[in-house]
Amino acid sequence: MTLALGCIADDYTGASDLANTLTRCGLRTVQTIGVPDDALDLPDVDAVVVSLKSRSIEASEAVTKSHAADRWLRGHGAAHVLFKICSTFDSTDAGNIGPVMDALRDESGDAIVLVTPAFPGTGRTVFQGNLFVGSVPLNESPLKDHPLNPMHDSNLVRVLARQSRAKIGLIDLATVARGPDAIRSRLSELALSGNGAAIADAVFDPDLEIIGQVAIANRLSVGASGMGLGLARAIVASNGNKVNASASDAKPVGGPVVCLAGSCSQATLAQIAEAEKSMPVLRLDPEKIVTGNTEVERALDWARAHIADKPVLIASSSTPEQVSALQKKHGRDKAGHAIEQAMAAICERLVDAGVRRMVIAGGETSGAVVDRLGIPGFLVGAEIAPGVPALRAVGWPRGNAVMALKSGNFGGPDFFNDAIRLMP
Repeated sequence: MTLALGCIADDYTGASDLANTLTRCGLRTVQTIGVPDDALDLPDVDAVVVSLKSRSIEASEAVTKSHAADRWLRGHGAAHVLFKICSTFDSTDAGNIGPVMDALRDESGDAIVLVTPAFPGTGRTVFQGNLFVGSVPLNESPLKDHPLNPMHDSNLVRVLARQSRAKIGLIDLATVARGPDAIRSRLSELALSGNGAAIADAVFDPDLEIIGQVAIANRLSVGASGMGLGLARAIVASNGNKVNASASDAKPVGGPVVCLAGSCSQATLAQIAEAEKSMPVLRLDPEKIVTGNTEVERALDWARAHIADKPVLIASSSTPEQVSALQKKHGRDKAGHAIEQAMAAICERLVDAGVRRMVIAGGETSGAVVDRLGIPGFLVGAEIAPGVPALRAVGWPRGNAVMALKSGNFGGPDFFNDAIRLMP
């Protein structure tokens, strides 16, 4: 297997988002959970997205994990590697975007790296180096209150400079609009001035396509799924790859469906409220999760009583104010870990009972669940919502399963029912 594109994603839902984008653009794509074991039998593909749970861990550990993924991808022929980050640039001043970017740039030998989290299809754009969510700067949007990585500065040149040892430059929209040669010229100028990375403006998909034409000629880029779109279209244009048959063509899995929601985003909270109109919903008490294990057993008893009749949804999601109070009382890491592991334990016990169709909302929750279940990889199937595909387990000793891993802010109001319809 010789890869046209290798990708390292810093969380599992972001990896699914990227894998979905690459598949839609015509690249045969597999998402792995962690660096693949040599024994894992992967199909012949154009791109592999290695999913790491490295966004909110210690920066040194994130660098180590990313290095291992980079070595595996390069060893399988990937001339270009995309370090996939969140489209809202989730990262504190301590990292982890900057430290991982610096380490991968050193390994690649590139003098300067193109960086953009823009993904216009989901309302994320970059103008004059500032990240917008819809029509407002990131620091004025509801996404500023992420429970792990709050973002209170929309200027990505400043944000990345605070966590990288490199100088950070800007490639503005006027330069992007002049085409690939203008970007290359500006990159050379910035590199000669000692810059190690450049934030690239992008407001529309064609901007990303232009950026992708430049980035693919180098060994490393950093960005959200929009950067993946630009890279994939550049690869398809140069190699003439054909769209592959998706995993949605496989035999239906069937059986009961469980939805688990750990995200506290406004989008997920609204989706939970909408789901209550059509399916049983159990709202867990986060305080009881952190202080004991009774909520796990309560959820399992409740699920067993309802799951034979229709899909069920179990939610630990809370409002930003409730999350803040919980973190203040118990500590951010302790509270987050306890809730993630409780949701993973619930899912594992339901899988033991025969569940093979699962919808998981929230990046940290998705990571905890997939790690607990030990699924080594996924084939990418039908798109449920922009950035969220149906995923078929590959190489899993328990056999067939289909899942959706959703970043908290993704999906429409009726996301949970949309997912169930596309996960037969």
